[in-house]
Amino acid sequence: MFGSLSEEVEVKVPVEKAWDLYGSIKLGDIAAKHILERLDVIEGDGGVGTVIKITFKPGSGISYYNEKYTMIDNDNMVRETEIVEGGYLDFGFTLYRVRIEVKDNPNDKTVSSIVKFTIEYEVKEEAADNASLVTMEPFLVLMKFANEHLLSSA
Repeated sequence: MFGSLSEEVEVKVPVEKAWDLYGSIKLGDIAAKHILERLDVIEGDGGVGTVIKITFKPGSGISYYNEKYTMIDNDNMVRETEIVEGGYLDFGFTLYRVRIEVKDNPNDKTVSSIVKFTIEYEVKEEAADNASLVTMEPFLVLMKFANEHLLSSA
């Protein structure tokens, strides 16, 4: 069973500034500071192939997962990661991919950006009920803190 969810938010900073945060490992620093127990770089330097271990605070439902940066397109401002160990894979998922896209806001004459998070997932048929575990909530919280960071450093 395949599914996807997405959300987008506006941030009042130039697209290049938004991409500098959302397109890099710096976003992990924001997550580690506000919503995670810890974040460890297992291998890599933030480019394609980088693997990070994300450890969640107790009570989060998922203790940890390792995610791999599978695509970074600086020209189109798109980054994708996939879980390669733990997390949703332990609940019968065969794919859990997060895509982050940053683009100019076409509806704003001032300087602002649109940041879009998309989750794509595939879950084994025998674990199809676990698809209800997928939610945008953690990413909405992350976008809130990331956007506050961008605005305070504008």
